[in-house]
Amino acid sequence: MTRVVCPLATTLSNLSMATNTSQVPMNNSSSCDSISPSLHQNKLIPTIFSFIFVFGFVGNVLVVFVLCQKSNRKTVANTYIVNLALSDLLFLISLPFWAVYYSVDYNWVFGGLMCKLCGSLLSLNVYASIYFITCMSVDLYRAIVYPLQSQCSRNLCWARVVSCVIWTIAGLMTIPTMAFRDTYHLEDLGVTACALRYPPTQTNWFPGLALTKNILAFLVPFTVIASYYCCIGKHLLGAQPSLEKSSSNLDRVMKMVVAVVLVFLVCWFPFHFLTFMDVLSTLGVMHSCWVRQAIITLMPFTLCLGFFNSAINPVLYCFVGIHFREQLWRLYEEKAPRLCQKRDSIRTRLSSFSSNIKDTGPLETLGQHSRDPSGSPGRNMRGLLSDV
Repeated sequence: MTRVVCPLATTLSNLSMATNTSQVPMNNSSSCDSISPSLHQNKLIPTIFSFIFVFGFVGNVLVVFVLCQKSNRKTVANTYIVNLALSDLLFLISLPFWAVYYSVDYNWVFGGLMCKLCGSLLSLNVYASIYFITCMSVDLYRAIVYPLQSQCSRNLCWARVVSCVIWTIAGLMTIPTMAFRDTYHLEDLGVTACALRYPPTQTNWFPGLALTKNILAFLVPFTVIASYYCCIGKHLLGAQPSLEKSSSNLDRVMKMVVAVVLVFLVCWFPFHFLTFMDVLSTLGVMHSCWVRQAIITLMPFTLCLGFFNSAINPVLYCFVGIHFREQLWRLYEEKAPRLCQKRDSIRTRLSSFSSNIKDTGPLETLGQHSRDPSGSPGRNMRGLLSDV
């Protein structure tokens, strides 16, 4: 059966890496012409994106700042948390561009280079974040089940090597996005779309890459995580309670990591599910226009839910991890007195400066002294005003 490209679905249903040249059967193309996004998307989605950007950027910067202090103890878990926060920050800096993209009716105004960069940062975050969460789960398993045997391998150097490997893998998985994402003008809609555009002769690119993303960025990592947590739970239920303090610390760490994993599952499962449905629609397994309409309408909101994961992670560290809260409070106690001293010093200098101005006389006198021998206004005064 002859197949044609449906550009509207391409532009609107897949803002992220799943954006594709979706294809629909020729005999369904006419009935799908009326498919359109919600009229409220260009107002609601940018507002949600802006909230996620502000909330997530401040939180992740705070996580990196606190855990990278010299006074903070460097641990394997903290290494993975810092890298997870950095991954979220790299994505969050691209979020304002996507917000503008929605607010101007899906018209990309930042050029092809920024289109590739923003799409690549999103792809990088999807892979890197889930892999770092997986490493946190594996590290917790080894620390609880094999505390003595893992002391040699659970070191900071090994954690840094693993982190470099994760960044490399995530970068390699982002290559297709860098290669195929670009801007192209849609004459019928009068907009310039930022989307993945595969070779027209290779119809299997989108289904292949989308399924790869579903498997490697979601299904496999969560299978590994679930397996390790089952082993951890079985071990804790069968183990005799040791020191109360040690058991309490393990409970706190486990609650934090479990919370991070569950939040990631809730945030990203809807997006991966719709991506899989989009693949089925592209392959003709589900070629109903109702399915296309549902994908186009719901995809932006599942993206908002997925993006919210980057903003909620720092909250989990603050409110679930007591150790992080203690470090944050200790840092505040150290920095606050210095800030108060600087503020008092600046206030004293301003008061002294104000007193000196009053002693020198009216402003006209200052203007007279600012003239050079020729009688023209002094260059210093003009220079200060021009700099402002």
